[in-house]
Amino acid sequence: MELNHEIVTTPPRAAATVVMLRDTPEGLEVFLMRRHGKSDVLGGVYVFPGGKVDVADAELDMAAHLDQDLHMLHSSLNETDIDPLTAAGVYVAAMREAFEESGVLFAQGDLDGFVATVQSGCSFNAALVSTALRLQTRHLVPWSRWITPTAPSLMNKRFDTRFFVAALPSGQVARHDDFETTESVWLRPRAALEQYWAGQIDLAPPQIMSLVNLTHYADVAKVLDAARVKGPSLIQPEPFEHEGARVICYPGDERHSVRERAMPGPTRLRYHNKRFEPDGGFEALFA
Repeated sequence: MELNHEIVTTPPRAAATVVMLRDTPEGLEVFLMRRHGKSDVLGGVYVFPGGKVDVADAELDMAAHLDQDLHMLHSSLNETDIDPLTAAGVYVAAMREAFEESGVLFAQGDLDGFVATVQSGCSFNAALVSTALRLQTRHLVPWSRWITPTAPSLMNKRFDTRFFVAALPSGQVARHDDFETTESVWLRPRAALEQYWAGQIDLAPPQIMSLVNLTHYADVAKVLDAARVKGPSLIQPEPFEHEGARVICYPGDERHSVRERAMPGPTRLRYHNKRFEPDGGFEALFA
């Protein structure tokens, strides 16, 4: 992964990501997809399903196609700087992107009919109307909000991304779309980090820190319960240069403007060997 040196002064673009989880006999697993190598956003990097919020996401008939009202969704995000309709649009974006990138649909109703309608050329919103499908926002629990700094480390774009955690719906199969993403895998969080450390996969800092967080939970229910109790953490990474290397620090670090921790794991990552690592080696991720 090559380091970005551009300063980006444009406002961050709203985005939404779904961290999909499942329980297995070996333990909790998380779904990761490899972005197309030619993508201008984290090309070749393994990420969670997600993408930008579109204008159309807030134009859906929310009363007809969501299982919760706007004010409840707004309260769950805990963002005073946006209105309830915008909050609902973030949820819609998360579910739309999860469907478009992985084929997973958080909805109730004629799922096969919806898929067929989309494949015939209808938009996501139009397909919802045609099949009278209701999206299940209750399946998504706000987990964190990551805002890219003006000095992005791995791309020259900024995003304001809401991360949701969710269990893979029963009977559905997650798979990459062979367009925006070219590979996909279910891995235990620690195993994903081990593969990253071994150079088998690439991960960006938000994914690294999110996976570290997930290693603290035994199963999906515990992740969802903890997210509901704690509410989403606001994480605004603050980069700086130290001894010729880029360092990203997080809330709780002595160099960060917010002194209270927002998540477990190291409070800083350093760019070394063309990737981000904690000081102290692999085990320092879990200290």
